[in-house]
Amino acid sequence: MDLNDLDLNLLLVFDGVLREKSVTRAGQRVGLSQPALSNALARLRKLFGDPLFVRTPGGMNPTPFALRLADPVRQALDLLEVTLREQAGFDPAATTRAFRFHMSDIGEVVFLPPLLERLKRDAPGARVEVAQFPVDGIREALETGKIDIALGFMPELGGGIAQRRLFRDRYVCLARKDHPVIRRTLTAAQFRAVRHVLIASSGTGHEVVERMLAEEGLGGSIALRVPHFMVVPMILARTDLVCTVPWQLAQAFKAMGSFRTHEVPLAIPTFDVRLLWHERFEQEPGNRWLREQLLDLFAK
Repeated sequence: MDLNDLDLNLLLVFDGVLREKSVTRAGQRVGLSQPALSNALARLRKLFGDPLFVRTPGGMNPTPFALRLADPVRQALDLLEVTLREQAGFDPAATTRAFRFHMSDIGEVVFLPPLLERLKRDAPGARVEVAQFPVDGIREALETGKIDIALGFMPELGGGIAQRRLFRDRYVCLARKDHPVIRRTLTAAQFRAVRHVLIASSGTGHEVVERMLAEEGLGGSIALRVPHFMVVPMILARTDLVCTVPWQLAQAFKAMGSFRTHEVPLAIPTFDVRLLWHERFEQEPGNRWLREQLLDLFAK
């Protein structure tokens, strides 16, 4: 094929279908009607001599050739987008940009309500998208611009990733107020006697809780293992289980029901919750403005 036949709009169509796996949603993403996007997709197929996307019950899935194109196309569009943003500057009051985050369900509880309130005030047209990546995918997502910011406890990320500490958090034990064993204080003997909920949250550093229980010989006391924190209040309200959770999250849960927090009667380290971004976007105006808002809202 001749690159002279390939225009930017076709690359946007390709990227839109790749991300959305739907012609209709891709059209909404790039601002084209479904017939117009279908026509553009037909042009792409003719130019590349490949179907690119095949309709399946799970949506429009890419062919092997489309998968090879995906990263180069995404990187080219990201570089162009960053350059144009830097040239145009950033006006929060006028932006319709989608700010994209990686955060756990803890982060959604702690960060989203204050952030959305701030955006409503200062950037009413902005949108927020939250995705969760495996820990080994966060760096690539930040580097390629799939996400603008990662928020949370992610000690595995290092070089190439810029970061600022927002606050230091600690673990507490959460139980219902009328727990039959635990009253106003939680002793080490009570902690060992009760049964526990464990959150196996991938992509975070919260595996420390499981390690602590195992080191104390309490692995057999884990009655329930779940991948997300948000089910915890419903479980604790109807059982005699307890759960070791970050203090910030425990405050939100206490507002949702009749719960009490207790100091964990075992040695468990505190941890830093951080704001992370890729150094490629250090000077990108929108990313910089967003970081300033997050630091203003959450840094302690």
